Amino acid sequence: MRIVVDLNRCQGYAQCVYLAHEVFRLSGQEALTYEPNPDDERRLQVERAAVACPVHAIVIDRLEGAERGGAS
Repeated sequence: MRIVVDLNRCQGYAQCVYLAHEVFRLSGQEALTYEPNPDDERRLQVERAAVACPVHAIVIDRLEGAERGGAS
């Protein structure tokens, strides 16, 4: 799994930190840092964090699903 956070869009609401604190962290008041390649066992937490983000700044890489349903 790979995730990308649009840090220009992120407003520091920190909902992701509460839902997936092993992946997302706040440095100071508003600076978000994150693990871009978390273990797949964290997928549910990361998906919940992405859904909870009020500005939809978290994107989860969908390449794995695209390969299964890809054209031949």
